Amino acid sequence: MKIKYKLIALFFLVALLLSIQVHAFQFQDVTGKIHKLSDYKGRWVLVNFWATWCPPCLKEIPDLIALYEQRKDLIVIGVAMDIDDPKVVMDFVQSMAIPYPIVLGNRKIASQLDEISLLPSTYFFDPEGNPAARQQGIISRESIERFIESKPANNNDVSRKP
Repeated sequence: MKIKYKLIALFFLVALLLSIQVHAFQFQDVTGKIHKLSDYKGRWVLVNFWATWCPPCLKEIPDLIALYEQRKDLIVIGVAMDIDDPKVVMDFVQSMAIPYPIVLGNRKIASQLDEISLLPSTYFFDPEGNPAARQQGIISRESIERFIESKPANNNDVSRKP
């Protein structure tokens, strides 16, 4: 009987540790600023893995820019997986006037959330910092807004736009 309880306790400990790992991501953007999920409590957090050579990634960037600029209840963090040439990424970011934080990514950085096997890949966290959704492949502004609106309003979030 004691072994059963120890196994149950071990299972919950492992689940908690896995949960903490997901919630504890830390990304340093190209300006040197550190971004942690806990920094954005009260806001939706969208982490988008992309690359300059990925056509679906490039198609969704204007929607991500619009979301970032128009929704005060949402933060976008772009993780560029062009690991060979940071200058290519920065030139692209400048040419597209991407206003949200950009992280120069690699497999180690990505592994804080998951094993990225497809670009684009997007991870979405609710205002409490809980994983809310994951999308492999292209996303749109409309689908993100529909998703947010389908969730119960956060009473602590006074910055939500109608």
